[in-house]
Amino acid sequence: MAGRNIAAPLLFLNLVMYFLVLGFASWCLNRFINGTTNHPSFGGNGATNFFLTFSILAAVLGIVSKFAGGNHLRAWRGDSLAAAGSTALVAWAVTVLAFGLACKQIAVGGHRGWRLRILEAFIIILTFTQLLYLLLVHAGIFSRNYGPGYRDTEYGVGGAHHDPALKGSSAVPAARV
Repeated sequence: MAGRNIAAPLLFLNLVMYFLVLGFASWCLNRFINGTTNHPSFGGNGATNFFLTFSILAAVLGIVSKFAGGNHLRAWRGDSLAAAGSTALVAWAVTVLAFGLACKQIAVGGHRGWRLRILEAFIIILTFTQLLYLLLVHAGIFSRNYGPGYRDTEYGVGGAHHDPALKGSSAVPAARV
């Protein structure tokens, strides 16, 4: 239960931050495409175009992964873990790529406006918070206390009980009372 209780606020925090990254990166990419990089709040260098592209991609994948994660946190079963875990892993991987480009942009230097610096900071923070979220979502693999390492007893019940000894035959046993 602890993994679920910690992952839910972290999911919401990451969702809000990914939306902010999407907004800042979209604004900056629009300025970059229009050729208005001399705007006081923009600036940039040779790594900016790649950084903005991967930031937008990371933001979109991060937002989509939070929808699957919200469904998993609601159900908290092993079968919902597959979608939540895989989308969170892909979102984290692309966020790590954007993180590397943010580091490169900082290392190259030059004038970077406040919007680019905030975008860099959000990507750096999201790299670590998304990793923590990914670990919390997968915590149930290791312990039943922290995740979906169990099955609800009512889940999947309702159909006729099939005896494994009758495998391959057309006989269906009567429902047990």
